[in-house]
Amino acid sequence: MDRKSTPDLSTDVSTVPKVSTSSTGSPPAGAPQALATVAVVGLGTMGTGIAEILTRAGREVIGIDIDDAAARRAVAALEASTARAVRRERATERERQDALARFRTFRDLQAAAEADLVIEVVPEEYELKRQVFTALDGIVRPDAILATGTNALSVTRLAADSAHPERVLGLHFFNPAPAMKLVEVVSSVLTAPTAVTAVTELARELGKDPIAVGDRPGFVADGLLFGYLNQAAAMYESRYATREDIDAAMKLGCGLPMGPLALLDLIGVDTARTVLEAMYAASRDRLHAPAPILGQLAEAGLTGRKAGRGFYTYEAPGSTVTVPDDRTPTATQDLDAGRTVRSVGVAGSGTMASGIAEVFAKAGFQVVLAARSLEKAEAAKARIAKSLDRSVAKGRLTAEARDTALAAVTAAGSLESFSDVDLAVEAVAEDLGVKQQLFATLDKVCKPGAVLATTTSSLPVVACARATSRPQDVVGMHFFNPAPAMKLVEVVRTVLTADDVHATVRAVCAQVRKHPVDCGDRAGFIVNALLFPYLNNAVKMVQEHYATPDAIDAAMKLGGGYPMGPFELLDVVGLDVSLAIEKVLHAEFRDPGLAPAPLLEHLVAAGCLGRKTGRGFREYARR
Repeated sequence: MDRKSTPDLSTDVSTVPKVSTSSTGSPPAGAPQALATVAVVGLGTMGTGIAEILTRAGREVIGIDIDDAAARRAVAALEASTARAVRRERATERERQDALARFRTFRDLQAAAEADLVIEVVPEEYELKRQVFTALDGIVRPDAILATGTNALSVTRLAADSAHPERVLGLHFFNPAPAMKLVEVVSSVLTAPTAVTAVTELARELGKDPIAVGDRPGFVADGLLFGYLNQAAAMYESRYATREDIDAAMKLGCGLPMGPLALLDLIGVDTARTVLEAMYAASRDRLHAPAPILGQLAEAGLTGRKAGRGFYTYEAPGSTVTVPDDRTPTATQDLDAGRTVRSVGVAGSGTMASGIAEVFAKAGFQVVLAARSLEKAEAAKARIAKSLDRSVAKGRLTAEARDTALAAVTAAGSLESFSDVDLAVEAVAEDLGVKQQLFATLDKVCKPGAVLATTTSSLPVVACARATSRPQDVVGMHFFNPAPAMKLVEVVRTVLTADDVHATVRAVCAQVRKHPVDCGDRAGFIVNALLFPYLNNAVKMVQEHYATPDAIDAAMKLGGGYPMGPFELLDVVGLDVSLAIEKVLHAEFRDPGLAPAPLLEHLVAAGCLGRKTGRGFREYARR
């Protein structure tokens, strides 16, 4: 996850003396084995972080920036970080002083003359970067390596414009550089293998995890990340969901460290737009075409945290603290009068049904768990008992609370047992015909005024509603698996759902300690609509032989803070389930970029469905 804010600093190449190219001849094929002296050009947030890593790792570091204030901030940052290391007994005072002595700052590119490696981290403007590289060609030694920190522009183009393209590569750190483990080492078709080997070894010595990638906009991590961020921006722009609900949905539903809109503010709306423009120019994929709102915010100077306002409003420029603004939702919707719910019926006998029944029982509701037979319902209740026992063993639940919750669940072999429930929740197979038949039955057996909810993750809720004579009472309650642990519920209202039904479901979510997010009745709702195109794009990267599943998983976990890589997640979800959701999204939105990757279809056709079959994108030991 590239959280790099575009530095407000740049190298003034116009002041660099014009120095003739070294007369020692062409650069040797080999690169310097020990990259002992490194110049960092551009001391913004990212450049300062890279300089800190190198300095503390024992390298001589030459920091170059025309802005004296930037140089002072970089020195102050290093002083502060090394002082913290001493206080935490991770370094001695002598080591601190040695590190500070190894970091020198200059205003002129000429200072890079003796560097073994130069890392350019100036703003994402091709012409500016080209000027820096052209100037460096006349300054550095022939065997020095030149690295660009770009995450959007063409490394190949920069190399081709250089006097020695074989020594040019990409070295993409992630922000904050001292903390993030991932480094993408980007080769062009012109890059010498010796240069790649040298910087890869340096990255390892710095305690980073380097992955080798080819030259394409966004590389691996940002190539997947920015498409997802762009879709989130478009979702917000269409007023499908609030910014708060979009961010909460992705944090709680996927375990991400930040929501997409908050992350766009951190990265910088202008930076994100630049990256997406480069990605779209290369791919012509509409998913990469920057959402208009990104351009509107950028042109207005509302570029995120650094400006004090972007998708959110902050206390001050650079602040991490958000403050209410005219787009902050009020709490009045939660105060609307709803219907009284004391008893809940859960239809189904699978993992999701038993998990939802457990959630309601622990919250004090009387629960009827109905399946196609009493034996299946009893088996589902036994699964609840085991889950409650595990909670007791882990100290999360008392034995008394376990017994009370289990006693609140009544197993039944027929939906006739739902005659007196206030809320009926179906959790049966993800098949529209099956669900419609079930809702037609609920319409007959449930009392007037009962709320009827579906847990579908991909089917139209209104199609279930139309199977009843009371579509105003039907709503979506999309729980996430495992239901007892996952905090998110997507509350899906159709164009026919009554206001008091919507209010009832939100109130019930609060009672069972879940976080409700509102969304409309369209394919994927919030989470799946943003998650599965990202997963599909990861499959396309493998299909195109750009990167391996291991490299992509490592990139997203180390560079994006994701709890699981996309291929780990695909194998857990099931490739057949993932393919079905991709098809639903493609059918609804008709976007060519959402078409399922052929590789995914081929694996499903071959019966390689993930962990449940022992083989998906990886092989697993069969139990």
